[in-house]
Amino acid sequence: MTPTVFALLAAALAFLAAGVMAWPLRRASPRLALALAVAVPVLALSLYQIVGTPAGLATAPRATAPTLESAIADLRADLARDPRQIEGWQLLARALTARGDAAGARDAFARAAALDPSSDETAVDLAEASALAADGRRFDADAIALLESVAARSPGHQRARWFLGIARRQSGDEAGAVEAWTPLLDLVDATTAAALRPQLDAARIAAGMSPLPAAGVTLTTGDAVASGIGIVVEVSLAPSLATRLPADASVFVIARVPGGPPMPVAVERRRVDELPLRLVLDDADSPMPTQALSSLAEIEVLARVSASGDATRGDGDAESAPVRVALPSDGTVSLVIGAPP
Repeated sequence: MTPTVFALLAAALAFLAAGVMAWPLRRASPRLALALAVAVPVLALSLYQIVGTPAGLATAPRATAPTLESAIADLRADLARDPRQIEGWQLLARALTARGDAAGARDAFARAAALDPSSDETAVDLAEASALAADGRRFDADAIALLESVAARSPGHQRARWFLGIARRQSGDEAGAVEAWTPLLDLVDATTAAALRPQLDAARIAAGMSPLPAAGVTLTTGDAVASGIGIVVEVSLAPSLATRLPADASVFVIARVPGGPPMPVAVERRRVDELPLRLVLDDADSPMPTQALSSLAEIEVLARVSASGDATRGDGDAESAPVRVALPSDGTVSLVIGAPP
């Protein structure tokens, strides 16, 4: 409908309304009837010009599709006006996660958790975001405390127990990982339980326990490696570096997607004074359960001595040459840090 046609229709309706109002007064008060007949259309059209939206009759230009950046900017502006919106902080955190801003997502989830300390989901989201933002994607003491509190008050919370088991394995507490993961077998479906059992068995073996009673076949560490659940890695130092590195310097053993993002699919942190060492990288070493090592057909494995203590590559770091490994693998990957290429 064009603006001209709309204006004509509006005028006709205004005059019709004025006639309906004035008609009963035509005999008793002819002057009032005439005044209404003239004044009502004039006032109606004047009011529309003052408070209406004539420009709205024009064809509106097609709105530009919102981008992630514009959505984040709008969310920030809205939260600046009203910072009490729990859902707003959660939405901002997820948008920042999608953008790759792990630290920003952590801070946004922290704001949501502060507004609703009783929310299990927000607490677990904050713990996960904190690990993603941390050096080496490790759960720190505060994140572990959040997960433990959720597991204590909601024993059936699956994500809390899963992350708690990962956190405990990262810190070397294999028995604690077993304690966190074992109840999950009764909480998840059969397919998920079958995927969890090998990782639980690996933690039990590392803790000096025997594997679980078989639900079909009980996996040993060797079986787990052979079935693609993990790979055996041997790490040593080149002689030229052996006397030049501090004993407490961090050593990261990393598996990642070949040619993909730098974020590891599995990582373990050790010390220089532990070298040479032999370890198994498996799904329990994954910073994110959404991309498990065992789900990949090929990985790239390397070891790095970090001058900064951060798993991200930096100046002054010493590395091994990366080795590509097809999964499943029943062999041993040998890495020598500092060896000439």
